[in-house]
Amino acid sequence: MSRNHGTKLAALLAALAVVLTACGGDSGDAKDKTSTKSASAGNAKDKKIVVGAANFAENQILAHMYAKVLTKAGFKTKVQTGDLTRETLSTALQAGDIHLTPEYVGTDTEYWNKEINGAKAKALASSDVKKSAAALRKLLAAKGLVAYEPSPAADQNAFAVTKKTAAKHKLAKMSDLGKVASQLTLGGPAECPKRPFCQPGLQKTYGAKFKEFKALDAGGPLTINALTAGKIDVGLVFSSDGSVAAKGLVVLADDKKLQTADNIIPVLRKDVDSAELKAALNALSAKLTTKALQSLNKAVTVDKKDPDEVAEAWLKKNGLL
Repeated sequence: MSRNHGTKLAALLAALAVVLTACGGDSGDAKDKTSTKSASAGNAKDKKIVVGAANFAENQILAHMYAKVLTKAGFKTKVQTGDLTRETLSTALQAGDIHLTPEYVGTDTEYWNKEINGAKAKALASSDVKKSAAALRKLLAAKGLVAYEPSPAADQNAFAVTKKTAAKHKLAKMSDLGKVASQLTLGGPAECPKRPFCQPGLQKTYGAKFKEFKALDAGGPLTINALTAGKIDVGLVFSSDGSVAAKGLVVLADDKKLQTADNIIPVLRKDVDSAELKAALNALSAKLTTKALQSLNKAVTVDKKDPDEVAEAWLKKNGLL
C-alpha cells in the first residue's frame, strides 16, 4: 500500500538503466545527457543537480518544482524521469546517478528500515510526522543521504465514499464505519485483505468488518469508478488524488491515526547538501499543502496538462519563481 510503486526486485536493474538515459525535462543544459556522479570538491552551484522522479504524475510534478526553485537559486538542474520506482531511485541516489528525489516520510522510512534492519524489523514510522522524519534521517545517514523538512502536503492511504453514502450512513470519519461496515462493500488492491493498513487495520482499529471485499487497484481509476458507479461503498484512495475531489468523493478522516504520516519530503545525497539548496527546498515545502497537491494532480491526471508547465504555474502563483 502507500506509495511503494513497485517492489519487484526483478525490475530493478532494467529500470536502473533508464535512470542513466531517460530525461523527462531539463532545467539546465538540454544537450548534456551524461550521468552525473557524486559531487566533487568546489562550489555546489557548479554541479548539476539531477532530480529523479518516480513513475507517476505527482512525483514528476514535485521533481519539476524542486528543479525550478533550485534553478532560481542559482543551481544547474536536470529532471530525470522514466519507469522509475523507489528501489531504482534509491539505488541511483546511492550511486550518485541522481542527487535528489521527492519522497514520502512514512513509506520511505519503512523502505529503508527493512533494507537496513531486515524484513521483520519493528516499524519505525507512525502517524507522527516529526518522529517519523527523525527516524528516516537516522536511516538515511547510514547510506550517505539526508532529508530536509517535510511538507504539510501528504499523500497517504485514505478511504472514501460517495456523498450519497456519507449522508445515508452519517459518515464523516473512519470511526463512523464501525456500526455500518457489515452493510458495506470495501474495494481496493488485491493485497488489501492482508495489509495492516488496509482491511485488517480497519477491523482492528475501527471495528469495521465489511460485508464483502472487491479486488480492484491501489487508489486508481478502477476503485474511483467502482465508487462512483455504486459497485463498492468504501474505496481505498490516495489523499492527494485530484480525481477524488473531481468526482465529488468524501474522504473519511483517519481519527484514530491508522495510517502513517506520508508527508512529502526531499531526500538527497549528503555530498550535494548545502545551506542554499536546503533553504530553497524548505521554502517550497512550507507552502505546499495537501489541497494544493490535489489541485496539481487534477491538472495533470484529469485535465491532461504537462507536469512541467503545471509545476511552473503553481510556483509563479505562490511567489517561488
